[in-house]
Amino acid sequence: MANEANESFDLDKLQQLVEMMEKHDLREVKLSKGGQKWILRRGAQEVVQVPTAMNMMPPAPMPAAPAPAPAAPAAESGEAAAADSGLIEIVSPTVGTFYSSPQPGDPPFVKVGDKVRSDTIVCIVEAMKVFNQIPAEVSGTITKVLASDGDPVDFGQALFLVKPE
Repeated sequence: MANEANESFDLDKLQQLVEMMEKHDLREVKLSKGGQKWILRRGAQEVVQVPTAMNMMPPAPMPAAPAPAPAAPAAESGEAAAADSGLIEIVSPTVGTFYSSPQPGDPPFVKVGDKVRSDTIVCIVEAMKVFNQIPAEVSGTITKVLASDGDPVDFGQALFLVKPE
């Protein structure tokens, strides 16, 4: 029994399951084995491992006082400028790798000056070999692209600035 709890899911079988989900247009699959429970969802969050008592880590202690912020990098100064100028940010819904086009060598989904609607695909964020198409979720004109192909991106990181219509 103890050995079963330490085993992990076979990643090749997991990838086959994801492919089957896409083929049959399934939106969610739940799996459990030993002390592990996995939920696979197609959409912004593709694979989520639900913590159990056996694999839950305690939260990191919070510092008593926040440390002074270092000088703002260009992306953060772009975000501040967005707030001041009425621009809207399109942010990454997940951690992953940013791609501006469907395949290497293809033209980007959008570029500066392009008009977008809420359902316009603006980029792909790849997470765990799953390529998530990211919609604009706003109507307007792309004014700035804040990420480059192959850049790692964080949850909530600004990817584009849009002047709303």
